[in-house]
Amino acid sequence: MDNTNETSFRHRLHEIIFEADTAAGKGFDVILIVSIIASVLVVMLDSVASFRMAYGDWFYRIEWFFTLLFTAEYILRIISVKKAKGYIFSFYGMVDLLSILPTYISILIPGSQYFLVIRILRVLRVFRVLKFTQYLIEVNQLRKALASSRRKITVFIFTVITITVLVGSLMYVIEGAENGFTSIPKGMYWAIVTLTTVGYGDISPQTNLGQLLSAMIMIFGYGIIAVPTGIVTVELSRAQPEGATTEVCRYCSKEGHDADADYCKYCGGKLNP
Repeated sequence: MDNTNETSFRHRLHEIIFEADTAAGKGFDVILIVSIIASVLVVMLDSVASFRMAYGDWFYRIEWFFTLLFTAEYILRIISVKKAKGYIFSFYGMVDLLSILPTYISILIPGSQYFLVIRILRVLRVFRVLKFTQYLIEVNQLRKALASSRRKITVFIFTVITITVLVGSLMYVIEGAENGFTSIPKGMYWAIVTLTTVGYGDISPQTNLGQLLSAMIMIFGYGIIAVPTGIVTVELSRAQPEGATTEVCRYCSKEGHDADADYCKYCGGKLNP
């Protein structure tokens, strides 16, 4: 196969595998999504003892069928892109790889095949298949809001960790080992459970002073829950919506490009060579 034919073949393969604008591409993605859902259902059913006893051999064969199918698809994706590294280390590339590894690892480590449920993440491609570009716009807004608020959230988390260390240490001193607070880490565990208003109840203060501190932490927890929500909400209101397409770059395998873009905004590669 000469260079021209090879380029044409790779371009056609890329259109079918990565794009959803053609009938072939849309059909490929629909079949892929159905296969992903079916494979995840098989893994889930295999975890049920009664089904495993009755149909374990069939589940094993079906699981390997889907794994080999997805392995072939993964190889074809690498072949179809111009820069394989861009796809391999992209979000979807990593998910695609992780979705086939557990079956091979299960040969050496029995039981690891149940991690195949990560395949459900691949269904995110449904946004491309059904042309839900509006959803892609919202995803981009949320991503930008989270990126813009990462410093504030980091400071918030550091503050919460500091509070849990202080409160956990106080409860260790106040309650002591006789009431279940056998160490500062144990006190920190209680502080986290109480501060987040989860309240497992597996450990609780027994002294009056400990219960007073516990009540204060619970009330404080209700107020502190609203902080990260407010931070992200403010950044969401600042994020401006941008038009986006479902087109995937053949060089870096990223999507979410502007509707009128001729070149990839991430690597500069031409979108429609």
